[in-house]
Amino acid sequence: MPIDPADLGGLRGARVLVTGAGVSGRAVIAPLHDLGAHVTVTDTAADALARCAEAGASTVPVDDLVADPRQLAEFALVITSPGFRPDAPVLAAAGAAGVPVWGDIEFTWHVDQAGIYGPPRQWLVVTGTNGKTTTTSMLHSILEAAGLASAACGNIGLPVLDALRAQPRAEVLAVELSSFQLHWAPSVRPAAGVVLNIAEDHLDWHGGMPGYVDAKAQALTGGVAVVGLDDAVAASLADRPRAGRTVGFRLDAPGHDELGVVDGMLVDRAFADEATLVPANEISPPGPAGVSDALAAAALARAIGVTADAVAAGLRAHRVGPHRAEVVRTLAEVTFVDDSKATNPHAARSSIVAHDSVVWIAGGLLKGARVDDLVAEVGDRIAGAVLIGRDAGLIADALARHAPEVPVVHIRAGDDGTVGHDKDGAAPALHLDLPAVDADTVMAEAVRSAAALAAPGDVVLLAPAAASLDMFDSYGHRGRSFAAAAAALTIADTGRGIEG
Repeated sequence: MPIDPADLGGLRGARVLVTGAGVSGRAVIAPLHDLGAHVTVTDTAADALARCAEAGASTVPVDDLVADPRQLAEFALVITSPGFRPDAPVLAAAGAAGVPVWGDIEFTWHVDQAGIYGPPRQWLVVTGTNGKTTTTSMLHSILEAAGLASAACGNIGLPVLDALRAQPRAEVLAVELSSFQLHWAPSVRPAAGVVLNIAEDHLDWHGGMPGYVDAKAQALTGGVAVVGLDDAVAASLADRPRAGRTVGFRLDAPGHDELGVVDGMLVDRAFADEATLVPANEISPPGPAGVSDALAAAALARAIGVTADAVAAGLRAHRVGPHRAEVVRTLAEVTFVDDSKATNPHAARSSIVAHDSVVWIAGGLLKGARVDDLVAEVGDRIAGAVLIGRDAGLIADALARHAPEVPVVHIRAGDDGTVGHDKDGAAPALHLDLPAVDADTVMAEAVRSAAALAAPGDVVLLAPAAASLDMFDSYGHRGRSFAAAAAALTIADTGRGIEG
């Protein structure tokens, strides 16, 4: 029998299918066992399924379920990991069999609301195309400064279920959620939630921009909805009908029910007549994106009664995490910056405009996003571009259309172990044959090429505008590869006027 979300007790003795054997999939196994369910996990990765088996779950390859979808009718519930698209064959077959499909966050919400691990927590939800992790980290820092028992969880790394089960108990959860997670979590009603910004991203997964926007808007269904007013799409969500209160934030002077910046100070005019929070120049990371994220974090904290002093203390204590505009080296007056977390054009824009002149390392999986608007806007800041990854050609085409004067190096890794360089305008074509090509080798060559293009005062910036999984294990792997390649450079690798 399908499960009634109001009665998790109905899972006792029931069979539950978990699609996805990664971190979020494995996190639901123990709570399902606590509820008395019989758990089966499905995935395409045999090694991941083996880890789930070690945790006490039955396992079955996805292909076996798809080949015989009648098996799905035996389950009372499917809990899906966020990586599974709505049109995934196994989920479509479950729906056709009348089996409800929940996301791992939907299941987590019901577990919390049912008091399975104690009284329900306060959820503060952070989403947006860019800045989610920084904002969530800032929010957690504020909650700690306020003396609240809290945890940063969700897409930031710690599954929310693990945060619910952890000791000492967290009373307030700073929850970073992706559009994938929100799509599968229609019941979540946070104490407060923010949509930072919305730009083209994951359009292949959501089937277009409307589906992506609707998923993000799910964060705004609770008591206080916070929207970024400097972003046109996010700001438009303020007009959607809702039961709770709507608050905005902007980089300019705030109006009523807004937070903003006045004379270099972050100011709250939403939760007090006027509360001054912290100087903008004390925010880490520095620059407009960091200040915007700080305003969002402040709004969420203020929504649950955190004092202005605690907000200020928490923001002062916060430091940016790795792969988020992190300076990894300075060599011969050239700064090397790892912003591997800039996995879409909107994030890359924020990274590029923080500098006057960059040699841009970009490329990877664009996921359906377009780069023409980005290149047209920031082309005058790009001193050179080094392109890698599957969709490098699309970025090269945009540069040719909108910034044809920019020297471009396109590094191509082929199965035959060749890295080829197509240099347009700056130098003759160069082809380098290597005995074996892997992602780290390609990145090392990209960093050397970028260093050769850079002049004193330039920033060699890894801001890929694309996802990493065509070449790297993760954006973290990509960032570490960049940092290692930068560390290996010598003065002899630099060029364009740099003297030893």
